[in-house]
Amino acid sequence: MASKADAKDDVRAQVLIVDDERDHAETMAEALRKPGHICTIVNGRASAQDELRMGRFDVVVTDLVMETPRSGMEVLALVGELQPTAATIMVTAHGDIPTAKEALRGGAYDFIVKPLDLVVFRNLVQRAAESVLLRHQNESLQGQVEAAYGFEGIVGDSTAIRQVIDAIKQVAPSNLPVLITGESGTGKELVAQAIHQHSKRRLRRFVPFNAAGQAESLLEDQLFGHVRGAYTGADKDREGIFEYGDRGSVFLDEIGDTPLSMQPKLLRVLEKGEIVRLGTNDSRKTDVRFISATNRDLRTMIKQGQFREDLFYRLRGAEINIPPLRERRDDIPLLVRHAAGKFAKELGRAIPTIREPTMMRLIAFDWPGNVRELFNIVHRMMVATRGDVLDLSSVPDEIHTRDGDESAPGLGSLAGFGLDRLEKEAIRQTLAMAEGNRERAAQLLGIGERTLYRKLKEYGLR
Repeated sequence: MASKADAKDDVRAQVLIVDDERDHAETMAEALRKPGHICTIVNGRASAQDELRMGRFDVVVTDLVMETPRSGMEVLALVGELQPTAATIMVTAHGDIPTAKEALRGGAYDFIVKPLDLVVFRNLVQRAAESVLLRHQNESLQGQVEAAYGFEGIVGDSTAIRQVIDAIKQVAPSNLPVLITGESGTGKELVAQAIHQHSKRRLRRFVPFNAAGQAESLLEDQLFGHVRGAYTGADKDREGIFEYGDRGSVFLDEIGDTPLSMQPKLLRVLEKGEIVRLGTNDSRKTDVRFISATNRDLRTMIKQGQFREDLFYRLRGAEINIPPLRERRDDIPLLVRHAAGKFAKELGRAIPTIREPTMMRLIAFDWPGNVRELFNIVHRMMVATRGDVLDLSSVPDEIHTRDGDESAPGLGSLAGFGLDRLEKEAIRQTLAMAEGNRERAAQLLGIGERTLYRKLKEYGLR
């Protein structure tokens, strides 16, 4: 859809017209082409289905009654399935107004009654097109806000992190157990919190718990609770986290460290929603959304007899993998600025200026500790720097490239690859550092802007 942001009259929509009366379809198309809309005409449900699969439309105008009295309703259902962002307008006769109202309840934008007043019809399509444009703009703005300020604290705009965010939004409304995988420091608890905040349980408790390094007896007590007299010192009943988190979400971090003897009890929570406190045989009901995380390879642990296969598949109702920071270097400038702003506020200082060589050095580093390590380093840099500029002298000695070349972002990790791969990676990372500014990126690379533009097309970069 082409438009000017400040002129709604300039909205130009892609319109699909579905009508088995060819003359009537042409009349509608002609009325819409005058203000500049682009119209495609088909004459039945089957043809509409083909177009909806192959093309992209902002507005669909469909006659209600065609091959059958329900043909228009079937087209409406197809739009909802194949192009849910499009607005559908139903064209109906007076006697079919009840069915048209049913269509509104089914997601149609509006309906119009024959014989058409072409001016009213044109205005209705224009309003529908504007509503679609506004929705697209809002979604785009939301994406920009999430990139700049983070989605539930998850900062990044790389393809990899957008896929993580999309997965969160997809699984959050359900009650599926979710297994979050990834290296230490990638932000698995943030993802778990985001799932909870976008679920139907968001008004209930989110209870995080780390299973690593716990003695088995203490772990069982913390998870399932105990009754009075269960052991020496148990002078009163105590609920465990599964009861405490009832009707909310429980996040078990480092699930791979759970002792094998404890795993059947976790399976019982997942399968039956039941727990048994220490010191009794009586079961209690609990209703929790089960979210777990691990930095270990559970499949390998299953082969080694260290993790139950049936528990693994129950935990993995859905799986979200968080890539390590070295695989999404595009996000490093956003993360560095986010961390600098956060710590500047804590320290009561102005947000520092980050010199380009400093950012290049940070982009080049492989970050074995991932986002957690990056935040710690930026905090150290802020504390150690008196002024409001972070330059190379602010960077700790351990932050360097693997091959010792401190001027080439990330190229140490590409040793042994062809020159084309190296050039593509250098351009990609320099563009990220320059925040997409081609003129600035060309200057940093020491090439002309036209040469850079040609390289971008050649390598399929944006």
